[in-house]
Amino acid sequence: MAAVVEAKPKSKKKSTSKKYSKATYLKWYETMLRIRKFEEATLKAYSKQKIRGFCHVYIGQEAIAAGLVSAITPDDKIVTAYRQHGIALCRGLDSNSCMAELFGKETGCVKGKGGSMHFFSKEHNYFGGNGIVGAQIPIGTGIAFAEHYRETKNLCVTMFGDGAARQGALYESYNMAMTWNLPVLYICENNGYAMGTSVSRTSNVQEIAKVGSAFDMPSESVNGMSPEEVHEALSRAAKHIRSGKGPYFLEINTYRYRGHSVSDPGKYRSKEEVQEYKEIDPLKVTENKILDQKIASKAEIDKIKDAINKEIEAAVKFAEESDYPISSELYEDNYLQKDYPFLT
Repeated sequence: MAAVVEAKPKSKKKSTSKKYSKATYLKWYETMLRIRKFEEATLKAYSKQKIRGFCHVYIGQEAIAAGLVSAITPDDKIVTAYRQHGIALCRGLDSNSCMAELFGKETGCVKGKGGSMHFFSKEHNYFGGNGIVGAQIPIGTGIAFAEHYRETKNLCVTMFGDGAARQGALYESYNMAMTWNLPVLYICENNGYAMGTSVSRTSNVQEIAKVGSAFDMPSESVNGMSPEEVHEALSRAAKHIRSGKGPYFLEINTYRYRGHSVSDPGKYRSKEEVQEYKEIDPLKVTENKILDQKIASKAEIDKIKDAINKEIEAAVKFAEESDYPISSELYEDNYLQKDYPFLT
């Protein structure tokens, strides 16, 4: 039977141990800060109508991206949902191309044709976000099948939100992955709300990790407000998968401080609930831990802050000054076949 471990994301107990190196803590902090500042700049640009369409920011969930980048390899594949700016940045896509993509510019990571929900980078083994709820789950399963077929040691991290946990495609994918022993790590980023409706109102099974037990898939529930705990869970899962034992499922409990999308005021949540989670903001908690435990000095933290602020400021400037793609680009990069007969 699959093991399910209860996570307690609201715990305020401070850790006094230094389990990881200074470099690791600073990498986690830098990753989370880059995402936070990028998303804050995104919100500002959206308010000025420089970014249009759907836009879902990652503010509050940054510890997942931090733990992810330290636990897997560059050769592993990632596919995720539409709240994906932070995952792309942690994977190595640069701030300039990501911001330009949001602005719809030709210098964007997919030439301004993907927008907020559809970043992509073959170079970084990042197979992008997906605007259809749960559609990336069978895609990630297929990518894992390709790795299995090629007999690599790579795995495919397949990420989705709590709302997608009730999609039929998930159950079909889980069954196939277990039957064929595929190297896939499924991650549910459970921020408690599928759009504006809480998990408690939409699912009889509120501990989403239990879904994996129906397929005898090893599963855990993880505190997603801690980069340490995310890293440890991901490392366990990756070790299991690389040893040839098949899929693994992590429900990573987290919280978004903003609404579902930029247009969502989030009035379905109380101010007290949001404030309670802000008290365990992974970015602030990690910064305090670094300083309190003398892992790094305030001067070193300030240096990272200054560098990130300049990076994001430059990214916005780069996006603003870049050109929009020309209209003929609509017909480019759609088909591998150069003489596809239905294009005129």
